[in-house]
Order: sequence, then C-alpha cells, then structure tokens
Amino acid sequence: MPKEKPELSDAMRKKMSGKKAEKNPIKGTKFTIAISSAKGGVGKSTFATNLALALKNIGCKVGLLDADIYGPSIPKMFGINEKPKSDGEKLEPIKKYDIQCMSIGFLTDQETPMIWRGPMVTSAIKTFTQKVNWQDLDFIIVDMPPGTGDTQLTFAQDIKMDGAIIVSTPQEVALLDVKRGIKMFDKLGVKILGLIDNMSFFTGDDGKKYKIFGEGGVKELAREFKKEFLSEISINPEVGKCGDKGKPIVEADPDHEISMIYLELAEKIKSKYL
Repeated sequence: MPKEKPELSDAMRKKMSGKKAEKNPIKGTKFTIAISSAKGGVGKSTFATNLALALKNIGCKVGLLDADIYGPSIPKMFGINEKPKSDGEKLEPIKKYDIQCMSIGFLTDQETPMIWRGPMVTSAIKTFTQKVNWQDLDFIIVDMPPGTGDTQLTFAQDIKMDGAIIVSTPQEVALLDVKRGIKMFDKLGVKILGLIDNMSFFTGDDGKKYKIFGEGGVKELAREFKKEFLSEISINPEVGKCGDKGKPIVEADPDHEISMIYLELAEKIKSKYL
C-alpha cells in the first residue's frame, strides 16, 4: 500500500471551504445514491447499472442517471437508441427493464465527443436533476464521472446525495485516487456507504483465483479511513459480454454468481433506507 496521502488541490480546497449552500434534492425520488470512482476504467458504470437492476429485482422503484457527461455508458449498456421526449419544460426519462433512465448519450450521437467547458457540464447536470420528470422513485442511482474534478464537486455541492459508493480496483495507482475521492465526499458531508473491490481476481480453468491487480488494498483502505468494505467482485467475461449486448448480467442471468453479489448489496442498501 502506498504510504503517501494525496491531498486535494488548492483550487478544490478553496471551493470546498466556502459557505455551504443548501442542496437541492432530485424531485421524484426518495433517495439519491452516487456511484463514484476516483479513476476511470475500474468498472463503475457496470457496477451502477447492475446495482440499479438488483434494487429493481427486490421490489424498489429505481432511476438511473448517467452523470458521466464526457463518457456516457448507459445507452450502450442498456441498449437504448432512442431520444427522450419533452413537454417543453421537462424531459421524460426513457424506461428500460423497468428502470427510468437519463443520459447525455440519449441526446447526442454516440461517436460525437463532448467538448464542453465546465459551465455547460454544470448546466447539463442541473437539467438532468431538476428538469427530468422522474416519477415516484425509491432510489436514483447516479453514475458519476470518474475523478474528483469540478464536475464531481458541482454535483456533490448542489445536489442532495443520501450516500455514495466508491468503486476501485486493488492496484496502488487506483487506490491513491480513491483516497482523494474519500476526502472529497467527507469534506462535502456526503455519507460514504462503503467501498467495492472490483475486478479483484479471476478464476482460471484450474479453479485457482488469480489476483492480477494486487490483493487487499481496497479492504485496507476502508479500514484506514473507517469506511465499510462492502464486497469484492471478480472479473468474469460474462459481465462484459452482457453489458456490450445491452442487457447487464443482473437482468440477463439473475441467478449468476455475480448477480447474487449485486442482489446482496441491494438488500443491504434497501434495509438502510426503506
């Protein structure tokens, strides 16, 4: 485990030290849960989509908000190719697998890069949180952008979040960034529900577990910062295949061993709030 403790930048610290403004809840939902990763490529969107589906499978009414403006994944992972309707004032979320969904990817071509400056991103986030007709939800799962930059800070400062889950892989370079994410949420008063050790190992044809990214780093980090270690999730080719086909593993195969992990996590979250 790396010994150094990375600090937030001076600019970030200055923004976070100002007077706390009142946060706006997302209308139409009871609870908002952010899925965050301080580093990209750790499986955050895969986790968010499958957790949303697991909550739905245990009887919750769920929305899925893709706040990853620069790299939206929900359209592909849910197989959605349509644009949301609007009444002139609010956008209607697109419903798929009984989940209410919204993403910037619904409004743009999939191959068009989002070359937006901060104010445009902030405006998009406000639209998705305040001008979408979310209806009677128990939870909105928010797929946050990776990192701890201005977009994440704007969302955490302006929107009432009832909890956050941080997803990481166990290698040291990812864990350094996770520390920054933990500090950001702590300073902003967002409760961290726990940490997920994703892609923690794969099982070979010989039945042995191979921990190619290291071992125990996420669990040790949770212990260091006094956060709950929620679960470890293995690398499984079926998870990626299902996501690429537009039907995440929890929906495609609810009895799969990976799906059962998400189901257990969903039960834990439901018991905390409902």
